[in-house]
Amino acid sequence: MLKMFWRKISTSITGGAILIAFFSIIAKIVGLFRDRLLASTFGAGQTLDVYYASFRLPDFIFNTLMLGAFAAAFIPVFIKTWSANKEEGQRLINSLLNFFIITMLVLVGIGIALAPTIIDLITPGFSSVMKTETVELTRIMLLSIVFFAASNIFSSVLNAWRKFFLYSLAPIFYNIGIISGIIFIVPYYGQKGLAWGVLLGAFLHMIAQLSAALYHGWRWQAALRFSTEVKKIFTLMIPRTIGLGASQIEQVVIMSIASTLSIGSIAIFNLANNLQSFPVSIFGISMAIATFPIFSQAIADQRMDHFRGCFGISWRKILFVMIPLSVMILVTRAQIVRLFLGSGQFDWEDTYYTAQVLGVLAVSLFAQGSIPLLARAFYSLEDTKTPLITGVISVFINIVLGIYLSQHFGIIGLGISFSLANIFNMLTLLFILRERIGDLDDHNLINAIIKMTINSFLMGLVIYGLLHLLSSIVNMHTFLGIFLQASVALTGGLITYLLLAYRDQLNEWKMIMEQLKKFLPKNRLKENHE
Repeated sequence: MLKMFWRKISTSITGGAILIAFFSIIAKIVGLFRDRLLASTFGAGQTLDVYYASFRLPDFIFNTLMLGAFAAAFIPVFIKTWSANKEEGQRLINSLLNFFIITMLVLVGIGIALAPTIIDLITPGFSSVMKTETVELTRIMLLSIVFFAASNIFSSVLNAWRKFFLYSLAPIFYNIGIISGIIFIVPYYGQKGLAWGVLLGAFLHMIAQLSAALYHGWRWQAALRFSTEVKKIFTLMIPRTIGLGASQIEQVVIMSIASTLSIGSIAIFNLANNLQSFPVSIFGISMAIATFPIFSQAIADQRMDHFRGCFGISWRKILFVMIPLSVMILVTRAQIVRLFLGSGQFDWEDTYYTAQVLGVLAVSLFAQGSIPLLARAFYSLEDTKTPLITGVISVFINIVLGIYLSQHFGIIGLGISFSLANIFNMLTLLFILRERIGDLDDHNLINAIIKMTINSFLMGLVIYGLLHLLSSIVNMHTFLGIFLQASVALTGGLITYLLLAYRDQLNEWKMIMEQLKKFLPKNRLKENHE
């Protein structure tokens, strides 16, 4: 019974989605623990600025060439090849694996040689000592892209084979490697231990998926054939690679601007961004992934009404969660930062600025959570250009505003520009989609959004009031006191929001109640009898 259940959940699409979502949450929690260790050990200062800056060149190479672009192009081509001829499928895997490992090794060599020049360009505000340290860490981290290239190919193969377990665990292993570097390697090798921890994490990420691929039948071959399938995969990767390249340029420019600000600015922005991206990754992206096949099927069946209805329901679900979350994070930003990061070397000044950046980033959570859904709506219409164009324009807006606002507001200005660019991207995609497919149930959508916004504002007032009330009751100088203050205030706010949703009879409230009813004993007994 248990074996059958495990086989179903680890190989089926629905089970795979559950596994991926579950372990994504675990990976994010482990990632938050990683960030807390980094913050408490080093504070938002020179060491973490150097550490985060050292990611930029490796990330630029790997994320542009492979991450996201490879899997989308590889999986449909590989499935057809594997179904027709498994030997050809093995040769396709190995040809791509060997090609990308060789390519990455060459790029690593070039990156190591040019690191001083590149780091000088992308961190103009760093001192000569910080640039030297960044070069040292970058050269170590560059080696990680070889492991990640292999890992990305194995993960795509495992996805195609519907083997999701170790694929889902890999991000956790990566964070464990970094944590091990902080705890065990840094005491002996100083800040270089951080880079060696990243390399260890990348190796563990690869080993997890390599072992699964070997277990399920993959065998290495000295193949390097540029077959029709390989060429097709490279062709399909091009549009996505361009979009990812633009995103990486955006991150490089943001870091370059931050390097000219006060020491610790790069660390503050990265730590705040990691905190606010949690709900986007867990809810916004997962909702978009789950809805994408339904969009595609509706278009294939030429059922535009179903497409519009599905989009409207899915978008309202995202907004129902993201709008109040924005308010929750905005009101409790100081408590969140103090709970997750505020210990050891992470002092009050670090906490203050990280909280302010977190607050302005949280303002655009509704947009960040909506963009993945909107993009997939266009993908289902076989339009990959529109999300690419709007994304590139939003990158340009972010860069221009970032340069201007950082001169007036420092690192907080970069947070403002990031939020404004995401809101622009979301609104532009929504406007174009509305023009293309017609009425999106506009009246009900607008009515629901207004109610959600008002309810979220009232919820924010309740949270704010409870925070101030509890501040005089609990000990605000202890972790437990801050935890109690934040948890009670957020619980009170959440109850307020749900009660207001019940008052307004929002459809999202009804959906929640329908799901809860399934778990009530009476209903479960009824289902068993049926």
